[in-house]
Amino acid sequence: MSTTRVAAIDCGTNSIRLLVADVDPDALTLVDVDRRMDIVRLGEGVDKTGRLSDGALERTFAACDVYADAIRDLGATAIRFVATSASRDAANRDVFVDGVRARLGIEPEVVTGDTEARLSFMGAARSLGDLLGDRTALVVDIGGGSTEFVLGTARDGVVAARSVDIGCVRITERRLHSDPPTDDEIAAAAADIDAAIARAAESVNLAATQVLVGLAGSVTTLAAIFLGIKAYNPQATHRSDLPADQVDALTKRLLGMPRAERAAIPVMHPGRVDVIGAGALILDRIVAKTGVASVLVSEHDILDGIAWSLV
Repeated sequence: MSTTRVAAIDCGTNSIRLLVADVDPDALTLVDVDRRMDIVRLGEGVDKTGRLSDGALERTFAACDVYADAIRDLGATAIRFVATSASRDAANRDVFVDGVRARLGIEPEVVTGDTEARLSFMGAARSLGDLLGDRTALVVDIGGGSTEFVLGTARDGVVAARSVDIGCVRITERRLHSDPPTDDEIAAAAADIDAAIARAAESVNLAATQVLVGLAGSVTTLAAIFLGIKAYNPQATHRSDLPADQVDALTKRLLGMPRAERAAIPVMHPGRVDVIGAGALILDRIVAKTGVASVLVSEHDILDGIAWSLV
């Protein structure tokens, strides 16, 4: 056995997440020791201002303080901190980098969209290989500020990848201002999403998709609602199938609800209440463009890919 205890941190536009895991590259196993998520909304307002706000930085740094204690207490020997869309776009990202370094003792990597996409594919494919077989998978990672499209197979890896600037926070802040959103707002959001999917299709052959794999909180929340579970349970949502017609129905339902009704859904994380409609709409438009019958849901994503990359 060549097990290494590693710590992976994924800091996106909406959430920051920690995975401490025991990884054995010879046996191809990854065993969770600690997995946690905090909604810090680092990218709040970035699409409009181009800067990380003081409040967003404070929330993110507070989570980093907690994660630093957990990493130390659990004895992880290798750490990688990956920052994605919001920190790529921010003019003051040096403040963010300096704050993370002071708390965790490592340099956060503000990665490219292509690197983000490949890490997401690695994390998903290694947990779904038996279900994917030799089929060509399109893995879509719907984040707060960007969505990654990655085409490949579990056996051969990534064939093509593209990151585009649509995400549940970005689309909500840009287009969905009413409670609930108006038809005109939804139409404008859908137009932005469709244009971004078209940009992704310039690099990624969406028509080659044999199975669509959905990652991240918008997708897993939709799966949990569809399954009718009373408390969020990643063991229930991971590797589940979300039918295409249900994606469309849930999207219309969520976009038609006022905020208070969305907040009352048992599996809804409080930090996702105001952005779930946009996240659902992104998935719904991708499903429509690819013509798949269902979405294969994965709880394993870029965070697992970061952990694997450490060994």
